[in-house]
Amino acid sequence: MTRRRMLTEFGQGTSLRRQDYTEAACRAVRDALWHNSINLAELFGRDKSEMLIDVEIGVAVPERVDLATVAAVFPYGQVSVRAIKGGLDVPRSDGKAPTVIAVAALSVSFEMEGA
Repeated sequence: MTRRRMLTEFGQGTSLRRQDYTEAACRAVRDALWHNSINLAELFGRDKSEMLIDVEIGVAVPERVDLATVAAVFPYGQVSVRAIKGGLDVPRSDGKAPTVIAVAALSVSFEMEGA
């Protein structure tokens, strides 16, 4: 069996005032999910639980993302989440905690036979 990527989607999320990297990441994932309505599993006669979902979250401070909370956004599939340096912290004019911007890249794959 070979792992074959079938879909990649992107999203953006923010935490405007609380500097909550996890919430910004979850919003980015939801944004990416809302961009499509592809019934990928059904298209290939597969169960949704067979979906292999790889998530990369880009934020300025990756260690502040709770990966399990981000993975819990998905209602099905085998989810793997990784946070990397990216996104953007935007300073606020009032000097308080910056606005956090997270970006998400979701890739959906299946184990499939053949080349």
